[in-house]
Amino acid sequence: MSTFLLIEREDDVVTVHMNRPETRNALTDPSQMQEFTDLCSDLRRDLSVKAMILTGAGKAFCAGGNIKDMKDRAGMFAGSPYALRNNYRDGIQRIPLALYELEIPIIAAVNGPAIGAGLDLACMCDIRLAAQSATFAESFVRLGIVPGDGGAWLLPRAIGLPRASLMAYTGEAIDAAKALEWGLVVQVTADADLLRESRSLARKIAANPGHALRLTKRLLREGQHMRLDSLLELSASFQALAHHTEEHHEAVRAFLEKRPPPGSSGR
Repeated sequence: MSTFLLIEREDDVVTVHMNRPETRNALTDPSQMQEFTDLCSDLRRDLSVKAMILTGAGKAFCAGGNIKDMKDRAGMFAGSPYALRNNYRDGIQRIPLALYELEIPIIAAVNGPAIGAGLDLACMCDIRLAAQSATFAESFVRLGIVPGDGGAWLLPRAIGLPRASLMAYTGEAIDAAKALEWGLVVQVTADADLLRESRSLARKIAANPGHALRLTKRLLREGQHMRLDSLLELSASFQALAHHTEEHHEAVRAFLEKRPPPGSSGR
């Protein structure tokens, strides 16, 4: 089977395209889950990468689970209830655990429909930009199933519990303008400008020291479930590490000398 994730790299920014336009980039095959986890493992080790963009090939970002496979009880939807439970745990649920925990800042460039698991996938990213043609739906209930890949945890943290409940209970889609109003995305662009704007944002992020980006993302993640005193302890430890890096020393010198720090020119 051909590769699902097409990976491009420009300097310290990686752009990842989900590449099954004929299925609207649906997520069903175990090999797709493995590609996501392998990608995250590789990026975790590659300290030269500072930002990642995730988008879809064709006219959709990601249509979620493959409904034909649901009908046929094939792929990850095959087997007894016990087997299905393990299919989820050992399959698609590996994506939020890997992608959400990746310490590189991730931008979702939502180029079209993000439906069901596709919406949840976008919510695993740190920042979301949307094309004008994008739509978003937490549509599991319309198929008589529940968010099986973390959406019940991810979506309320993105837009708040009342709006997440509205989307999850009705299954209705919202357009890009409503997604912007609700804070699900930070920017809506013309379809043709989405990748350009996403790459511009990624370059602004990547202009900063990589260690500071990774440690900051970890603090933001941990802050969602830690007490303030515990987070302050972790912050003190991370800050001690950051203060002993050459990137920090050079950034301080650049500030005092009123010049751009290294890597910021042309960003």
